[in-house]
Amino acid sequence: MALFHFTVTQTKRSKGQSAIASAAYRSGEKLYSEYYGEYSDYTRKRGVICSDILLPPHAPKEYADRQTLWNAVEKAERGKNAQLAYSFEISLQNEFSLEENIALAREFLFREFVSRGMTVDVSFHEKECEDGGTPNPHFHFLCPIRPMEQDGTWGIKQRREYVLDEEGNRIRDANGKYVFNAVPTTDWGSPETLEHWREAWAEMCNAKFAEKGLDCLIDHRSFARQGVEQIPTQHEGPTVRAMEAKGIRTDKGNLNRFIRKTNAILREAKEKIAALIDWLKDVKAELAKPQPPTLNDLLALHCSIRNKGAYSNKAKNANLQRYAEAFSFLQSKNLYTVDDLETTLHAMQDKIDTLKKSASSKQARIKEVDKLLRMVDYYKSGKPAADKLKSIRFEKSRQKYKAERREREQLEQEYRDIQSELSPLHADAKKLWTIHYNIYEVQHEQERQNAATRQKKQEIEQAVARQFDMRSTKKNQQNTDGNAVHSRKEV
Repeated sequence: MALFHFTVTQTKRSKGQSAIASAAYRSGEKLYSEYYGEYSDYTRKRGVICSDILLPPHAPKEYADRQTLWNAVEKAERGKNAQLAYSFEISLQNEFSLEENIALAREFLFREFVSRGMTVDVSFHEKECEDGGTPNPHFHFLCPIRPMEQDGTWGIKQRREYVLDEEGNRIRDANGKYVFNAVPTTDWGSPETLEHWREAWAEMCNAKFAEKGLDCLIDHRSFARQGVEQIPTQHEGPTVRAMEAKGIRTDKGNLNRFIRKTNAILREAKEKIAALIDWLKDVKAELAKPQPPTLNDLLALHCSIRNKGAYSNKAKNANLQRYAEAFSFLQSKNLYTVDDLETTLHAMQDKIDTLKKSASSKQARIKEVDKLLRMVDYYKSGKPAADKLKSIRFEKSRQKYKAERREREQLEQEYRDIQSELSPLHADAKKLWTIHYNIYEVQHEQERQNAATRQKKQEIEQAVARQFDMRSTKKNQQNTDGNAVHSRKEV
């Protein structure tokens, strides 16, 4: 996943730091500091891929040597609390190859830093992930804060701008010293320049993503500026990462674990809220559609129509009772719309037809078995030697007789079972057909009223048209008569 990490710090003597030590650590080299009179040896440091010194055209060529460069920087600074260099750390992208990352970083440094006259000491790192985690390629670079003049000498970092009174005279403080403001000679340390560098790096990476056809983007803005409801994690640094890798819990590690867990909860809550909002939109859209009348509405209308023609309260109460029973019955069957009623009726009728067909076949078989049993009885009564049926010679006939008896009993039981299943279905179907007929009456009456309304409207429109035609004819006749009289006068 594309990652944006771009931090800037300052190397200061006041913190016991040394430009030589910082350069040695980032490049993995052994360098000697003339200011402190000691070596900084980081030749055993792992993960350093390569390092380089990028010089502007007017810089002395000997500054291409790292030790010479930073000893010159420290020599140019006299103060104990002097600011020595800007220190940058920028993440590279796992989506790019190592060669692509280095080429992109060098292009960025030449375009945005060396072109401004800045000297850049850059080192590329990629630590091995022994635990199988995500690789973290990145690059560090140091830039001297003091600018370099065109003659190759170090310039001043800031100049004095004296505070003047209304008459243009310098103002003194309580100690008699002139009051002044320290104004930087470059814009390298301004927030606007840092914002520009961050944005430029993001744009170059995004352009490379697009060139490779990757669906990735990075944004130099903070989560708050992007409108992302997410808490940013804290940069841990190599020391904290090394301790965490050894199983040693650190404050920053604990904080980042808490932040990641909180962000996961926020993402989950946001996804649930978004899903709920989408569901509410769908519900509103569904409710906004014109809804067909429910069975309850139609039954209530049917009851109202019947009560208008009722001659007594007893009849009205009976209508209300039938309406309540029908509504309760429909609720028990989970029927609410006309489509539900139609579907249930068809399904129920199909089941009734199937059961009737099965019952008919069993009843026909019962009749056949009864006929066979009667024939057996005739045979027994007409046979003078009926007592010999118990002999071995008639064993097959006796077994057949017993089997037919058992089959009849079984068919009788199955027939009774079908009849017991059909009985409630017939009752429910009868109620549903009654309700269906009542609803049909209501719908038919509504269609009849709508047709009468349309016919009445048509008759009114025709009458108005006839009246308009009559007026037009009368007016034309009057004009004709007037013209005739006028003609007679002229004659």
